[in-house]
Amino acid sequence: MRGCSLVILLLITGFTTSVFGQDATDTLYKRPKDTMDFVVTWKKIGNGVQFCETDAPLKSTIGDSKLTILKIDPKQVEFDLFTASAMDSISRPVNFWADTMNLSIVFNAGMYDLAKPLISRGLLKSGDHHNQFSYKEGWNVMFAMNPLDSANANNAVVYDMQCIPFDSIQHKYQSFAQGLRMLDCSGNPMNWKKNQSCSMLVCAHDDQENLIVIFNRSPFSQNQLIGFMKQFPTPLHNAIYMEGGPETSLYISIGDFCLQKVGSYVSGTYPKDTNETFWRLPNVIGIRVKK
Repeated sequence: MRGCSLVILLLITGFTTSVFGQDATDTLYKRPKDTMDFVVTWKKIGNGVQFCETDAPLKSTIGDSKLTILKIDPKQVEFDLFTASAMDSISRPVNFWADTMNLSIVFNAGMYDLAKPLISRGLLKSGDHHNQFSYKEGWNVMFAMNPLDSANANNAVVYDMQCIPFDSIQHKYQSFAQGLRMLDCSGNPMNWKKNQSCSMLVCAHDDQENLIVIFNRSPFSQNQLIGFMKQFPTPLHNAIYMEGGPETSLYISIGDFCLQKVGSYVSGTYPKDTNETFWRLPNVIGIRVKK
């Protein structure tokens, strides 16, 4: 699976990543003494979308230690999930996905298979198309989009499968992307056993059910980023790990506001802060901001 550990065997033909999440709740979380306050100041960049770039509560050994954060109201924007396997089987960088599908925001739709690079590691469904039909045991969080009853549901919801079983929602949405938990439905932190640092993109909900998207290029471990989310000014819950390493991508183009964020560093296997280009992705989540 993809994440913070690149497989050396594939360094010549392309990179892949490996994440192993220990899905155990750590209810005894305490803020580390060496962390700073988490300061978040929002700037509206579009209808239902706010932006912040701020210092991480802990300094990384690489880069500027910045966190790029979006707060998105799912009731005010349109979400969709796009897969190359449903189209022409050609992976695209996120900026190409944005241009092709007229999207305002694009980011990774989870981790994909190494041996079959168009196929997601976890369950992935877009409309009637199943990119990955199999439900992956132990991946206990689901990004759900496009409700069939739009009058009574948000356009996008991240569900904790240990709190709400998948069979209770699988016929209520058109699109799903399965992933690994970082915070559970009560905001309790998961304890990840993989001790690596990397660029990452994570999604979560705040207490108003806004979608919070967090990107870091400077490398941190998953447990460190979980700790940052526990220090967020408003409580977060249902956090899902979307991707890590140089393939981590975030593209924003709303009116005059344009931002491109590219991941890079992975400790041990890609220990450098040199990647400056979007990698081609087979599956992305796209958002259209209403004018």
